[in-house]
Amino acid sequence: MVSVQQIKNERWAQIAKNLEENTLRVQPNRGNICADDGSVLATSVPGYFVRIDLAAEGVKRVFNNQSDSLAHALSAFFKDASKNEYARRLNAAFRKGDRGYMLTPRKVDYHELQQIKKFPILRRGRFGGGMIIEQENKRLNPLGSLALRTIGDLNKGAYGGVHGNIGYTGLEGAYEQYLKGEEGISYKENLSGRWVTRTEIEPRDGMDLITTINIKLQDITESALYRQLKKMNADWGTAILMDVETGEIKAISNLGRENGDYFENYNYAMGHAGNYEPGSTFKLVSLVAAMEDGLIDTSDVFDTGSGVWKYKGQTIYDSDYRYGGHGEMTVKQIFEKSSNVGVAKIITSCYENNPEDYVDRIYNFGLNKPLGMEIKGEGQPFFKYPGDSDWWGTTLAWMSYGYESKMTPLQVLTFYNAVANDGRMVKPRLVKEIRKSGMQVKQFKTEVLNPMITTKETLGKAQKLLEGVCENGTGRSLQNPWFKIAGKTGTAQVATSQGGYEKGMYLASFAGYFPADDPKYSLIVTVNNPRGGTYYGGSVAGPVFKEIAEKVYAARILFDDAPEEKTLPSEPQLPEIKNGNPENIFRLAEELSIKNLEGNPASELVKVKRVDDRIILDENETSVGAVPDVKGMGASEAIFLLENAGLQVRLKGMGKVVRQSLTPGAKANRGDIVYITLG
Repeated sequence: MVSVQQIKNERWAQIAKNLEENTLRVQPNRGNICADDGSVLATSVPGYFVRIDLAAEGVKRVFNNQSDSLAHALSAFFKDASKNEYARRLNAAFRKGDRGYMLTPRKVDYHELQQIKKFPILRRGRFGGGMIIEQENKRLNPLGSLALRTIGDLNKGAYGGVHGNIGYTGLEGAYEQYLKGEEGISYKENLSGRWVTRTEIEPRDGMDLITTINIKLQDITESALYRQLKKMNADWGTAILMDVETGEIKAISNLGRENGDYFENYNYAMGHAGNYEPGSTFKLVSLVAAMEDGLIDTSDVFDTGSGVWKYKGQTIYDSDYRYGGHGEMTVKQIFEKSSNVGVAKIITSCYENNPEDYVDRIYNFGLNKPLGMEIKGEGQPFFKYPGDSDWWGTTLAWMSYGYESKMTPLQVLTFYNAVANDGRMVKPRLVKEIRKSGMQVKQFKTEVLNPMITTKETLGKAQKLLEGVCENGTGRSLQNPWFKIAGKTGTAQVATSQGGYEKGMYLASFAGYFPADDPKYSLIVTVNNPRGGTYYGGSVAGPVFKEIAEKVYAARILFDDAPEEKTLPSEPQLPEIKNGNPENIFRLAEELSIKNLEGNPASELVKVKRVDDRIILDENETSVGAVPDVKGMGASEAIFLLENAGLQVRLKGMGKVVRQSLTPGAKANRGDIVYITLG
């Protein structure tokens, strides 16, 4: 038996309403995304909105005398409305007794907040002036556009309109569960006519992502690609540098044209928009398949004639057919000269009666499956199969040299990397580990996709073919006196969405690895629709590959290019508490039972000073035009202050700031670079 009674219904309904209306979600700090050395690629820094409690007793006492002055200050500062309009809005809100009237029409930064705190009424302090500060973090990329599309971005309206910035693309989206942290809960209470906030459940900050990206190698890669795209007036380009043994992506650049310049606007390296017919870089796959099946050897001879071959009603051309062709050539020479006719004749002679064997071999390599990258939107590789409705009589010949199939640049590179890695195909990866408060909580190890794509014998022949391209063939221009490069040029006409091929539109590529005799890095460069007078892979993508390879080879022993850090003036060692957010400092002092803490500054970042046996909190204000002192701060707080001073920040390490290259208090010239070391 159950009896349900309703007792004091209205009272409990009001309590429930108060709990609902006065409960606040406390947003955690989003975790950082870092380079392989801990340098910050993406971090969150605070921005602020300012409200005023117009029903506070202190505000009531001075409003009539000082509201006009406040209206004047707001109008002069934001310049979005006249003084009279600001005064009208303030008076209307005051008559209604608005306890949270929004003063700022936009988010303000830390230095702007310090100025607003000095406005009339507000200068009376947190309680006497009724000022309410709301912090909302914004995502910042301290190193600008470096690997920006791979890092990804946030979307405030993602996942059904959930409030707050949520990882949407790139690594931000792929590792949202680690980066976002956990919200806390606080309650608003009215104590003696004053609203105060009481934190009930502390937020848990997000974890940090340590990527495989190397800043120096990323800068080399992006700069070389950018210059060539500008020179060739191309539509887009991508370059991917990968560690041969581990599959770690050390650099990845995706640049697309916008308004006459190039920006990281899409992930062409692995996305659908970069999923094209690979062209001549695929010839390596075809010849490796035939060699692995024991059907050809590199010394076998095929007649390429005049560079023109009619096959089942269609004509195949070599790129230099206008010069009379090359006649009889060995398989090695056909590969070095990148003869379409030669490769088509090889594959059709081997597989014309059993084309399934050719496609099955491609499948056995694992090329028909996506790599399963953590970043969303990977392009799906596509290969026709005999018996499909779109398998034509000429499909086998066209597939042999990179048409009627699709692969992303990263998928092509993965196969070349396997050849460099003695047949071991590893999955490309972008993340090394996840850390929480500097401690490792998860490590990502190399994942093997195929332990051995071919026999050792076939593999050795494939490596010699790639070396021959750069010694005797279409990649001769990549030679240098210091080390050998192995690779393959690729040139493919770009198919249109309506079918057929766009006249004059080409995809130029170069894929390979270096040093050829002891491979450390694999690399692919792809340029779409070059307009610089040439469109061949060797002359468009080749120079970018060469520049990256030479600079990376020279930088294999990486040097820290930061200037020697100046020694900061010695200071008395502080207790465990350092500069930072005052609420965090008070909380830490309570946990450590520290009683000698004095001061209650209104700023969101405070300085901690020791005077005799007392610990004093003071406003962390920096003179205009001076270098802020960020020693003891976390990365986000340090970046926030230094960038607001007009400086460009370069970080190294994890933890709190232990050194900074510009002396605190010195003149800050806008655009100067400051190097800060965390430890």
